Amino acid sequence: MAFDGITTKAIIYELYPLLVGGKVNKVFQPTKNEVILSIYHKKNYLLLLCANPDNCRIHLTNHPKPNPQNAPNFCMLLRKYLIGAKIMDISTYDLERTVQIKFECYNELNDLVIRKLFIPIMNRQSNLILTNEKNTIIDALKHVSNTLPAHPFEFVKIAKNSFFELKNVNEFAHFLPSNDLIIDLPNQFIGFSKSFVKSILEELAIHSNHYTSSDLVKLYQKLQCMFSDLKTNQVTFQFTNNDYAITLGNKATLLSKQLDEFYFEKEQKSTFINSRNNLLRIVLSALKKIQKKLENINTKLQECTHMDTYKLYGELLTANLYHLNPHENLSQITLPNYYNNNTPLNIPLDNKINVQKNIEKYFKKYNKLKNALIIVGEQKKETEAEIDYIESIVFSLENAKSIEDIIDVYSEISETIITKKQLTNQKNNKSSKKKAKQISLQSVNIDGFTVYIGKNNIQNDYVSLKLARKNDVWFHTQKIHGSHILLQNPENKEIPESILLACSTLAKQNSKAKNSSNVAVDYCLAKYLKKAPGAKPGLVNYTHYKTIFVK
Repeated sequence: MAFDGITTKAIIYELYPLLVGGKVNKVFQPTKNEVILSIYHKKNYLLLLCANPDNCRIHLTNHPKPNPQNAPNFCMLLRKYLIGAKIMDISTYDLERTVQIKFECYNELNDLVIRKLFIPIMNRQSNLILTNEKNTIIDALKHVSNTLPAHPFEFVKIAKNSFFELKNVNEFAHFLPSNDLIIDLPNQFIGFSKSFVKSILEELAIHSNHYTSSDLVKLYQKLQCMFSDLKTNQVTFQFTNNDYAITLGNKATLLSKQLDEFYFEKEQKSTFINSRNNLLRIVLSALKKIQKKLENINTKLQECTHMDTYKLYGELLTANLYHLNPHENLSQITLPNYYNNNTPLNIPLDNKINVQKNIEKYFKKYNKLKNALIIVGEQKKETEAEIDYIESIVFSLENAKSIEDIIDVYSEISETIITKKQLTNQKNNKSSKKKAKQISLQSVNIDGFTVYIGKNNIQNDYVSLKLARKNDVWFHTQKIHGSHILLQNPENKEIPESILLACSTLAKQNSKAKNSSNVAVDYCLAKYLKKAPGAKPGLVNYTHYKTIFVK
């Protein structure tokens, strides 16, 4: 549901007794579109003013956010003009979405003056505008053509009808020209959003464009009752998966608290998705470059397959040089191949140089490719290992469930070559590393045994190399990226086959092969785990293992 005029009015009715008479003691601006006022009125309140186009709103919050090291200019201006100010009024006109907060404070000359903070809650037009008592703009969060400093602030009323001015249901019906309530109500009345209209029509079981006069009476009475209860704070929110709607009912908690939790979870989810996608883009870009490098290596290796041919050409030319003119320029020559029963072999020559020079050229090519085969072979092993490691990072990101998982992966890749250029914010890197040390593992209990699941390479290393004891049992899908699973067995009990199968199933479910029908899972005692020196995070060697096939 949009933060429409009805929601705004309900929140203002709730905020009025809580904040009017209170004093502003702190001002924060955690993000470019959010300002938090710390207000004391019998106790401390945090008032969130958000001008984000997607989540514009006003309500109390219990989720303070980290502030930037240097306060933005608008935050400094609000601190200058509002700290110590007393809130005199919080209001809106009708069901408009522009909130006005009136403050009483002292200016530089110690004169008592009035300041006003206007908060238009209108998606892209959302803003925070500070004015003096004459409504002259001191400054605004967003500078657009009609909100520039020293200009008058103009409160623009929407050219729609007020539901509060209706006298009866006949007047209500008069403003429904198209006979489609979802279109008419938002277009004709101030503060109505389509999502609000849809929710109330669903509640009353009224069809949008097939309704009767009795349906209109029922809808009119419901709206009257709801707007009456807005003022007495008897409304609440009904939440669905990704939306909410105002409804009648005994309010168990503050509307602000309900909205605060809803938007906090929404923003956490959005932050998680954006962070994961940004990291995935960086990692996949690095993976693409390294795969291109592997293609070039394979091309060089393909060239190396011809080195024995060049050696053969050189040897045959050298063996027959006694009856050839070494200074003659030829384009090709046919010689008996004594490695193949003297079968005639055509040897191409560069006619720009003589036979002697061609012999030197072939042996030079042979030696060059022979050396290249050794070097490129090692490069291929290193490149394939790097691709394998980056694919494990991709798996970790695709299976991340929380922002903490993203921080773990970010901490890991910020220390490796793949993001050396992309990740340059050293401050964020340090904070990420600090958070990554606080490893929170997922665990399950299977018939009295505690089983830990690593969700990324950092957690996998911790599970396998630090948490594991020698009698614990370690599980991992065979040659497939996945989580390290650790079955703790401190008393060195005999582990039933059913438990081993359950842990192997966990390993399959937390791997890239989770949708496959028959997956091999290796398991061994933790004492047979070993990490090679300089190995990438999440990579361990193991011996003395057995295999279970999970179907």
